[in-house]
Amino acid sequence: MTSPARILLVEDDETIRISVAAALAAEGYVVASREDGRELPHDLASFVPDLLLLDWMLPGPSGIALAATARQSSGCAVMMLTARDEVDDRLRGFAEGIDDYLAKPFAIAELLARVAAILRRRGRLPAVIEVADLVVDVDAAQSRRSDRALDLTATEFRLLSFLAESRGRTVSKGQILTQVWGYDDLDANVVEVHLSSLRRKMEAHGPRLIHTVRGIGYRLSA
Repeated sequence: MTSPARILLVEDDETIRISVAAALAAEGYVVASREDGRELPHDLASFVPDLLLLDWMLPGPSGIALAATARQSSGCAVMMLTARDEVDDRLRGFAEGIDDYLAKPFAIAELLARVAAILRRRGRLPAVIEVADLVVDVDAAQSRRSDRALDLTATEFRLLSFLAESRGRTVSKGQILTQVWGYDDLDANVVEVHLSSLRRKMEAHGPRLIHTVRGIGYRLSA
């Protein structure tokens, strides 16, 4: 059995640190949290995280400086939690080898989905997600329902993959737009159009799995 993925969270806001650490632990990850990165070299060597979650603005060394430290001494993935969402900041971060960004304020469901996506790419989570009789093979870009292949467009598969990675949690249209289309300033009706098509294809082989949570968004669950 593969051991649980290990996540080191460095965040000086106590409320965010506690809520994020609790949500990650509830997903089965081994979590360590710190309010600053002064002991990061020691933590990287002793805790050996698979993923480092960093706030950008920290007391002491900044998140971007800590990301550079991690890249020099560890093979862990790095995800930045930040209120800085300017293009230049993101480009600087990607130049330092950061794997992903999540702008504050963020929804826990989106954080968990992004964490899962990073860990799955690194082989620390299974690439196949199962919900009831639905099977989604993220790496192979294939899905099936009741052992019947689903004929999905590329966009529908990305949408299904995001919902599967967020299974059991409600995600908003804005989160779906960001994750599936890459930005959230599109007409939100585009989500409804693709969800309607995806539902029709899935429900041809079984009961509804994608549920509308009125006024909030959508949830994939049995």
